[in-house]
Amino acid sequence: MPPRRILIAEDEESIIASLEFLMRRALHDVRIARDGDEALRLVDEFQPDLVLLDLMLPRRSGLEVCGAIRAGARGATRILMLTAKGGAGEIARGMAAGADDYLVKPFSTRDLVGRVRALLEPGGAPA
Repeated sequence: MPPRRILIAEDEESIIASLEFLMRRALHDVRIARDGDEALRLVDEFQPDLVLLDLMLPRRSGLEVCGAIRAGARGATRILMLTAKGGAGEIARGMAAGADDYLVKPFSTRDLVGRVRALLEPGGAPA
């Protein structure tokens, strides 16, 4: 798979470090947003192919960010929502907001990499 642009929207440094390592190891071009406002700014500037989006971000929630991405010019950007909230209601809200896939923390790196790969392939269907 050719390198793609990945935006990591996450506020926990340990998770950022892990996600950034995995995405750079796959030779992707990576940017980091530590809050919802920065995520939306980087979506416009960086034009990512995929956003790894935490549900609970400062300033603007992941749900708000997801909805804004879907409503804007970058609506085709793939979104993988990452969150510690794994209840059926949270997953339904994430998917209703426009997420392409939803992964509950803690997650295995193998599962994450597989889902990222699936979303970035032509057609971008979740694994």
